[in-house]
Amino acid sequence: MIDILGIPLNVPNMLMVTVSMAIVFFVCFFMSRKIQMYPTGAQNALEYLVQFVKNIISANMDWKTGSRFIMLGLTLILYVFVANMLGVPFELATSGDHYVWWNSPTSNPVLTISLAAFIIILTHIYGIKLKGPKEYGKDYFRPAFFMAPFKVIEDFANTLTLGMRLYANIYAKEVILMMLVGLGTSGIFWMIGAFAPLVIFQAFSVFIGSLQAFIFCMLTMVYMAHKVNEEH
Repeated sequence: MIDILGIPLNVPNMLMVTVSMAIVFFVCFFMSRKIQMYPTGAQNALEYLVQFVKNIISANMDWKTGSRFIMLGLTLILYVFVANMLGVPFELATSGDHYVWWNSPTSNPVLTISLAAFIIILTHIYGIKLKGPKEYGKDYFRPAFFMAPFKVIEDFANTLTLGMRLYANIYAKEVILMMLVGLGTSGIFWMIGAFAPLVIFQAFSVFIGSLQAFIFCMLTMVYMAHKVNEEH
């Protein structure tokens, strides 16, 4: 942790955020640098992912409106997935104060809440852009005028639940992994006993990370559809 102009900066977390972005960028770059009419290999996998995200969007809004969000959904599902996976194979921490230098950045609530707040703000921006300020403002008073305070509370609740759901699942996963590793290093007997549970839980962690990436992308499109679709 360092201070710049009195602002504390978490260097390890910034490092892991940057690593996650770099991995997503280079994976997408190398998967799409040789575009062919009949896709094979990496291009085929990328197109399958694009179709998967398209299905998520189409399940929540018509494609004419939702097509503009395809890159948002693709970026979110890839970034959250990669960030969730970074802490699965190993973690690095200093031996004295246990300062973590390599882990899943999504195990930090600052990142997940910030990402959730960005999504909620983006839903408001697109709601105003597609409906116009006047019509968008009227949505807060539909179907009755007294619904406005509850819809404001809903925005804050959506931000909190979207961010905390991701954080809580990934943080719990990493705590359990660290406990298993700690148990395995406490003696030869415990090392043998903890090996199988550790391998099994690492596989389960991949499932958790994948599921949370899907849920984050899905909820983003649900919230976006709620803001851009016409109220009835």
